[in-house]
Amino acid sequence: MKGRICFVLLPVMAVFSVLLSAACTFGFNSNRQDNITVYLWDSRLLDNYAPYIQSHFPDDDIQFAVGNNDLDFYQFLKDNGRLPDIITNRRFSLHDAKGLQDQLMDLSGTEAAASFYDTYLDDYRNSDGTVNWLPLCGEVDGIIANRALFDRYGIPLPTDYDSFVSACRQFEKYGIRGFISDFTYDYTCMELLQGVSIPELLSFKGKMWRASYESPDVTDKDLDDKVWPGVFRNMEKFIADTGLTYEDAQTGYDEVYEMFRQGEAAMIRGTGEIAIDYDDDSNGVDCVMLPYFGKDGESWLLTYPSFHVALNKDLEKDPERRELAASILKLMISEEGQNALAEKHDVIPYVKDVDLELSEVLDNLVPYIRANHLYIRLASNEFFEASRDVVQKMITGEYNAGAAYEEFNRQIRGEDRQDDTEAASFDEAFEYVFSPQGGNPASSAIANSLRQMLDADVLISPYYNFTGPVIDTGYSEKMLGYMIMPNDCRSYLGEMTGGELRKLVKAAVSGYEDGLKPLNKACLPVFSGISVKVKETGNREFEAEDIVTNRGALNEKEVYTVAYIDNQKYYLQMAHEVFGNDGTGVFQLQDEYVRDAWTGYIREGNGIEEPSGYITLQ
Repeated sequence: MKGRICFVLLPVMAVFSVLLSAACTFGFNSNRQDNITVYLWDSRLLDNYAPYIQSHFPDDDIQFAVGNNDLDFYQFLKDNGRLPDIITNRRFSLHDAKGLQDQLMDLSGTEAAASFYDTYLDDYRNSDGTVNWLPLCGEVDGIIANRALFDRYGIPLPTDYDSFVSACRQFEKYGIRGFISDFTYDYTCMELLQGVSIPELLSFKGKMWRASYESPDVTDKDLDDKVWPGVFRNMEKFIADTGLTYEDAQTGYDEVYEMFRQGEAAMIRGTGEIAIDYDDDSNGVDCVMLPYFGKDGESWLLTYPSFHVALNKDLEKDPERRELAASILKLMISEEGQNALAEKHDVIPYVKDVDLELSEVLDNLVPYIRANHLYIRLASNEFFEASRDVVQKMITGEYNAGAAYEEFNRQIRGEDRQDDTEAASFDEAFEYVFSPQGGNPASSAIANSLRQMLDADVLISPYYNFTGPVIDTGYSEKMLGYMIMPNDCRSYLGEMTGGELRKLVKAAVSGYEDGLKPLNKACLPVFSGISVKVKETGNREFEAEDIVTNRGALNEKEVYTVAYIDNQKYYLQMAHEVFGNDGTGVFQLQDEYVRDAWTGYIREGNGIEEPSGYITLQ
């Protein structure tokens, strides 16, 4: 059935009487929603950050959803009247955000905006002086060196570009790569391209060009002919000086990590988080973070916010909801909130009077932070795409600096870019609104479709794998894929008895040790092929009681084909808790990522299933 357009909020609503059957349907009324939707840019924020936020609002069940780290996704939601209340996004530029501006609150006069250093906030000002987005604490990006390897071979740690090149060449004599990185990814190509030219990009001419590029009033998006030719010459020199080869253009993360861990590479590009993760004395790895070395001894750190946050302008229509959203925003950017986000002590503040402790691995960066030698990357979608293509071809020798400049220019002009064509469309709309008597209709519709696709009796999914409403409109292939989150969501298929299924359902509802627990009612798991009666046993504590399958009452000895979908990290936590091993004895990993399989399934002409009542909250 078609539902009314509404935001992704925990509802206070009447519903039709729901039978505990997979065939039951949802009912909606037109009452406005009272609570707030927070869209998270990645599922990793569910570990500590989302629980931290929820804990400060005991009287409000905040509806958390994991969206997509792409402003095109929010543009799609806005175009269809579904923009959430609070948006977080990491991949960001004003250039990409311009289409959202008229639907976002102006934060320029708020207490939250006043807490930021002007030098950082200026990067987020629209041409009319308004500010819609605020940057959370900054990730630091630079060169990660294995200090133990330098000590072993008596090679001094680099302090400028010349000593960096000298170190690379000395390591080559020992059969060790001086520098290597994961150039198969767009972010590495983009960050190195900008990192090796930060002084030029921060020059007066560089800043003027960036302001023009980011302005929604400027239609010609060419690179300039003063700063950017030098950027590509610097990249060409960096490739030659570090001895990058044809094969390096497609080197991936796992290969780079293994070479670094095994002492086969002395330096890599990375973030503070990666440096902390890689630091491992037991394997002879002693990480130290270095800046990007520029000309004439100028060294800089490239930074980018952990995420950016914006508020839906519609909040202004309701003072109570606006006040709640403002309180959540204030908590996000507070010192306590940023420390909750920076659990590894790997980030720097953009906000005044906030002290974030840095890990010892990053101590070497303190002088650059104190000197404000920080550059916030330019990260539009087209810069990611063009950087990967051009830098990879520079490494393989297909482009010199001049050809790279021309090709990059051509790509950001969009000369070959085609509008997203419609890959599929849906005739019915199902809203992403949780009801205690039935569940979430949009999530149910997707789950029922995935169960059909996987040919399973039962499908179980945490709520965060589904990103929002099913809209009765045309979808591009990218937007079809964006209905599933995260990127690495996988499907696991196995045979189990009803008794084992009951144990799995109970763990999914209650949560488990070292795993994610439902933060509130709206964060309960999604089921297909079964309906579950759930009892709230305490303050946001839940327990599964009755379970009914499509075949009738759950039979403890009958065998069911069960699909479980999640990313590998959370799946393994669940499998260990429920089955006492890594789950391989029960589930088999399916070849395709869920996002890819879903996109192909719908593109083949398969429709989306009707939602069904899968949960009843007592």
